[in-house]
Amino acid sequence: MGSACHHHEAEDGPGLADGALASALAAAEMRCVTTAERLTPPRRRVLELLLRADGPRKAYDLIADFGESGAPAKPPTVYRALEFLERLGFAHRIESMNAYVPCRLNTAEHRAAFLICECCGAAEEFEPDFSVQIAAAAARGYELRALNLEARGLCAGCRAEA
Repeated sequence: MGSACHHHEAEDGPGLADGALASALAAAEMRCVTTAERLTPPRRRVLELLLRADGPRKAYDLIADFGESGAPAKPPTVYRALEFLERLGFAHRIESMNAYVPCRLNTAEHRAAFLICECCGAAEEFEPDFSVQIAAAAARGYELRALNLEARGLCAGCRAEA
């Protein structure tokens, strides 16, 4: 291929803002109420930062941006919030990037996969059919608790610019 990477706004565009952000946060609050969990102010702030982001965010970026007045958060505050958000399905960790994205599928439980652009860094979530892998694991006596797929390549925008 040999082309230089081009940087552009992700196809999904920037993260959520205004009404869409408020709706997503309200939906998270409702899910917490129905599951007897609490969306504490630090958890809410980390979720808001993820929802506003235009791509995957590393924990140290979230720590730096946490304080609305510019003051960073204490690392354990953000890491505990991320653990909570992952557990409730509000966020996913992209292992290969050591970064986090909000869950865009609006379902409490699913197995996510990501298409990651090696050029611009965009990460798109989708839900593939993992039934073959789940059946193969079960045939070997395994009960899968997590199944992650990260596929790397070039997004349509970067391919068009190459």
